[in-house]
Amino acid sequence: MRYVRLYSTLPDVSPTELENLILEIEGIADAAVVGIPDSLAGEVPRAYVVRKPGQNLNEEDIQRLVNSKVTHYKKLVGGVKFIESIPRNPSGKILRNELKLQ
Repeated sequence: MRYVRLYSTLPDVSPTELENLILEIEGIADAAVVGIPDSLAGEVPRAYVVRKPGQNLNEEDIQRLVNSKVTHYKKLVGGVKFIESIPRNPSGKILRNELKLQ
C-alpha cells in the first residue's frame, strides 16, 4: 500500500484507509481522499464523494462517521465535497492531482 504524506508534521496518512471507511457508509458509491493545503498542519485530508442515486447524506454525516473511527490526524479536517464521479485513469487508478484542482 502506498502512503501519501498529508501532513508535514504528523505521521503519514493512507488515503486508501480513509476511502475504505467512507465506502463502508451506506449510500456512498465511490470516494477519494487527497491532501489539501493547511496553514497550520501543512496538509489535511479532504474527501471527494459520489453518492448513490437517491441518497441525501451530507458532509456532516460523513465527517461524523469517519472521524469517530480514526485518530486526530486522520480526521477529515479538509471537509467533504460531493462530485459526480471520481476521475480515474484507464487502469482505474484515482487521479488525485485532478481532484486537488477542484
